[in-house]
Parts: sequence; C-alpha cells; structure tokens
Amino acid sequence: MQHIFKQGIDKTKPILLLLHGTGGNEVDLLPLADVIDKEASVLSVRGNVMENGMPRFFRRLAEGVYDEEDLVFRTEELDTFLDSASKEYGFDRSNIIAIGYSNGANIAASLLFHHKDSLKGAILHHPLFPREGAEWPNLTGIPVYISAGQNDPFCPAVESTALQNKMIIAGADVHAHWESNGHSLTQTEVQAAADWYQKCTS
Repeated sequence: MQHIFKQGIDKTKPILLLLHGTGGNEVDLLPLADVIDKEASVLSVRGNVMENGMPRFFRRLAEGVYDEEDLVFRTEELDTFLDSASKEYGFDRSNIIAIGYSNGANIAASLLFHHKDSLKGAILHHPLFPREGAEWPNLTGIPVYISAGQNDPFCPAVESTALQNKMIIAGADVHAHWESNGHSLTQTEVQAAADWYQKCTS
C-alpha cells in the first residue's frame, strides 16, 4: 500500500497510523500527527480503492452503504500491510494507535472489529457504524476517542452514537466529543483528541 513512514524521536511512543478520508491521500493527516504527538513515529497510508478518481479504503454501494465483502477484504489487506510494515521499519506491531477521518475512521473501526489486536487504540473522527448484525469482539482495555457532528450530513449522529454504544458494550474505554460543524474536521476536535491521547499514554 502506498504510504509514508516517519521515524519518531521516541521509539517507545505509539506508532500513529494515519488513515485519510474519501478523496484524501497519505499526506493529508500528517499535520494531525504533529498535534497529537510530535515525538511519535508516523505511518500514513493511502487507500487502495478508487471511487470517481478519489482514493478510499473500501468500496461502497451508495452513500453510507458499505460493500461488506470488500470491507472485510480491505480490512484484511490493511492488517497484513501493518504486519509487513512493522518488520520493514522495525516498530512494535502491538503499539499502533490509528487516527482516522471519515472513511479512514471507518476502516480503523473495522480493524478493531475484525482484528482487535491490530490496534492499541484509535482516534476516530466522524466514523460510521462498520457492520450491522454482528457481535463485536472483546475490546476490554482498548481506548477509543470518537469525535462527531450533531449536524453531520454524511455521518449522522445516530451512527456515531451506535458505534460508541457497541464499543462500550464490547468493553472499550470510549470518550466521545461532539460538535456542530457538520462533517468538518475542526481544530478543536483535533486538540481534544490530543488531550485525550496525552491522558491515555501518560
């Protein structure tokens, strides 16, 4: 998978896995990593699916409707890539915290759903609920930050709430941050994520 890896100053810090939104790329979220933890290593990945010329991490059948078969395949693809990247760059595979926005947040949530040991934690900006009608694995002890918009036209509040509730039932330690700025990724929610991260890793 096309990506950028930046070795951090402190190799004991979590590796920040950056996962962009629809139409983004591996450069988009690099500024977020600086806000979250300037000393951590960064692995920023570009999705392998194209939709009308825009990179994504998995196909969808319509707005908000996933191609679940492709979601499972692409989640496996990303998990396998993380295995190989950890060997190539010599980082601890069990020490990855994902930072995803929109489609990137959805694939990060899918990683927790299908491969719960693939992530140490996750920062999910404007996520949707990844799969209906299936039980989540035991996520006890996994910290998750969710930011969402009360008036998000692409990610309805009910979807982010459903994700939050399912993760809590599965045992995850979930912190939710709500705003009213639509689907925008704002500086205030990024700073709130940074504050959350510092508490989780201190």
